[in-house]
Amino acid sequence: MTSRPAIASDITSLFAARNTHAVEVAVLQPADPFLDMAGEDLRRRIFLTESETGQTLCLRPEFTIPVCLDHIASQAGTPRRYSYLGEVFRQRREGGNEFFQAGIEDLGDRDTAAADARSLADAHALLSLVLPGRELAVTLGDQTIFEAVLAALGLPRGWRMRLARAFGSAPMLEAALADLANPPRNSQLAGAVAALVLDGDLDGLSAHIAGGMEEAGLSATAGRSPSEIARRLIEKAELRSVRLSNEAFAALKSFLAIDVPLDSAAGALQRFAADAGLSLGAALENFAARAAAIESLGLPMSEIRYDAAFGRPLDYYTGLVFEIAAQDGDRPLAGGGRYDRLLTLLGAKTPIPGVGFSVWLDRIEALRETAP
Repeated sequence: MTSRPAIASDITSLFAARNTHAVEVAVLQPADPFLDMAGEDLRRRIFLTESETGQTLCLRPEFTIPVCLDHIASQAGTPRRYSYLGEVFRQRREGGNEFFQAGIEDLGDRDTAAADARSLADAHALLSLVLPGRELAVTLGDQTIFEAVLAALGLPRGWRMRLARAFGSAPMLEAALADLANPPRNSQLAGAVAALVLDGDLDGLSAHIAGGMEEAGLSATAGRSPSEIARRLIEKAELRSVRLSNEAFAALKSFLAIDVPLDSAAGALQRFAADAGLSLGAALENFAARAAAIESLGLPMSEIRYDAAFGRPLDYYTGLVFEIAAQDGDRPLAGGGRYDRLLTLLGAKTPIPGVGFSVWLDRIEALRETAP
């Protein structure tokens, strides 16, 4: 076990002053929620094991999903703010595989602009406390704005889903845009399958695939189900059939190039939408409300930039995403975002909005050692 960081007591005091409920979650966690929702990058780094009953478990790779699972199991009311400080376990290219993280998960506040701003302010306050005098740089993105642009451009659902999944990964987004500009040729499908795919007949294609699997002696419960295979084949065909117009493609590239200080971001998005002839509706209104809420909390707006192409490599984010780094640093010290669908996916009976952040304490300690 690694030793508890010297700055831990300062951080827990800050959490208490910010009206959070300190929580501890088990080190061993069910693996499926992370494998399903945590994002490809994290999935590759998880340490897996198995229980005596055959359940797939993992060493805790992050805190958001375990905190949300514990909240659902406890049936605690909302709004509720949880804080944590403990070890996580991941395979890493640099640094140890066992390190400390701390953070706050803010669940159930329906005022999303205020909760988003508070999450960013909490993270900024923590870093300002433990790195006094260090200039910080905040990068902010918004999954909802990105998805609103895709919808306004008239992209079909399959393409919107693929691009949304790529948000936050420059290589994946670049590959998706290349395919959108020059769709790959259709692969060869057998006659009956090809007709069902062309018609978008999900039920008929599922039944056809199930029959084929039965004839081949394959279990429908082993691997992907016939309906999943059918849905994926239809989605692939839809993706190959779409080619974005030059004007729409140029508009998407123009949007992704927006990188401005937060206090001028709403105006930049309004100008983009007007120039492209698009309506971003409620997504833009919510963005502007959040920017105003951030400014009202006294955060240094000159340190915060909105990058339209910025995302974070976790699949459960749905709106705000952000990272904070040292002004002269190349690795994030804190990262967070909004995850309004996560608790429902984890089993909550009613939707519970959520936003949170975590900080890497080993990176903070390394910076403290090099401080003048």
